[in-house]
Amino acid sequence: MSEEFASGNWCVSPGREEEFVARWTEFLEWTRDSAPGLTAARLIHDADDPRHFISFATWESREALLRWRALPAFTEHLKACTALCDDFRGSNYSLAATV
Repeated sequence: MSEEFASGNWCVSPGREEEFVARWTEFLEWTRDSAPGLTAARLIHDADDPRHFISFATWESREALLRWRALPAFTEHLKACTALCDDFRGSNYSLAATV
């Protein structure tokens, strides 16, 4: 079984940080309930920049991750989060090494 990752680099609009955390949480709760193959999701907050967050989720397979992104409601949930951001970059990753 492969281990795949989805990650987002979020720059939240000033004063919208708490609302962003709530929307991201709703998005990933929907994901957990709607997209088989999600194993874990984390949102980390930059200790030096209150507007900067990084999210990452682990998936059982690339196919599961791609099925999630293809769900009809995926774009709606993602847009609810990005609407609170000045900048966003999302990517998919595969495990390259462990230590």
